[in-house]
Amino acid sequence: MYKHILITTDGSENAGLGLEHGLTLASCIGAAVTILTVTPPFPIVAAAMGAGSYTPVAVLEGYDQAQRETAERILEAAAERARHAGVSVTALHVPDATPADAILERAEALSCDLICMASHGRRGLKRMLLGSQATEVVTRSAIPVLVVRA
Repeated sequence: MYKHILITTDGSENAGLGLEHGLTLASCIGAAVTILTVTPPFPIVAAAMGAGSYTPVAVLEGYDQAQRETAERILEAAAERARHAGVSVTALHVPDATPADAILERAEALSCDLICMASHGRRGLKRMLLGSQATEVVTRSAIPVLVVRA
């Protein structure tokens, strides 16, 4: 069946449900997993609010460093959960990317045969305002996607 599952997480409680589901599945079928976290580029709105029309380099460097440190914490905790479940795991951080794009690119590049991710299941105006990375992945992916609704 599935031999390599890409599991996404942002470290949130919601994403943790998707992680647990993906790890349980991988454990049951003997699949390896790659756990992926993606950090978005520096927010354009925040950049526009910087000094005049530019954002100081120190602010950008601080943002990048904080994102790397957060990603490391998220991935180490997730990898530990995978090891505890007896699952072969690789942890991967993709910085400065749109989550859906990075998920799709990495899943294809790594020859994953399933993507597992959580979704809030928002509808209406909340979905329009907040977007849905899960919806984006599901609609664009050639690889099967397992969405765990939290």
